[in-house]
Amino acid sequence: MDIALIIGVIFGMAAMIGSIAYALFVEGSAGGFGDFISAPSFGIVFGGMIASIFVAFPMYHVTALGKAIGAVLKPADDAMGPLVDEACDVAEHARKGPADLEKAVDTIRTYFFKDGVQMVVDGYSLEEVSDILETRIEYREKREKTQTDMLKSMGDLAPAWGMVGTLIGLVLMLAGFGGEGGADNLGGGMAAALITTLYGAVFANLFFLPMATKMGNKTTQTSMSANLLVEAARLIHQKKHPIIVREKLNSFIPPAEWKRE
Repeated sequence: MDIALIIGVIFGMAAMIGSIAYALFVEGSAGGFGDFISAPSFGIVFGGMIASIFVAFPMYHVTALGKAIGAVLKPADDAMGPLVDEACDVAEHARKGPADLEKAVDTIRTYFFKDGVQMVVDGYSLEEVSDILETRIEYREKREKTQTDMLKSMGDLAPAWGMVGTLIGLVLMLAGFGGEGGADNLGGGMAAALITTLYGAVFANLFFLPMATKMGNKTTQTSMSANLLVEAARLIHQKKHPIIVREKLNSFIPPAEWKRE
């Protein structure tokens, strides 16, 4: 699981709950933690948000929402230095001949790169290898963009449904305002009406909008790694020396990860 995500959520919840506790017990504000808990408010915000996602996206995208959240929770592997090392090892085999290159295919751990090198072994032209791999990158980015858009939409919709819940609460509060004890219950009713807005803001700003941003960042990182491997497959197809392969692929990675041997 992504450690940064866990730290962020825990820190955000701790900051919010700690601030409430300080206001209640140190500053002596009226009320208690129970005032911030409301099952109907949660149902309006979360249920309405999910309902809107069903309206906005096709069913097969909505059913894949769990996969999108799972992708966000997976730890990111940002290191591209090992990819360069792997490409240089394969380039060394490629210079020895087609038979050695074919044997090296089974040792490649990265599936995308393995597929590209297999195309080289099978005799695909340089243009065909490049075109096929780049097309795969393009359509993976489009699929992941849909997942990012869903998470972003949930972040945009949660505050809107929070406002809907607040309006419902205000209608109910004002409807009973003229009854017995209505004026005395005004403050409590207003607080209850605002809880849905709070829930919507928390869902949006602590969960779904940051998750959409993280998903977009992971897509960018994955595409950078994939483009590095496309270039590696091209260089192997051209039978470039491993030193040239390393120097060219070093352009894709931070200088701190460069190796010269």
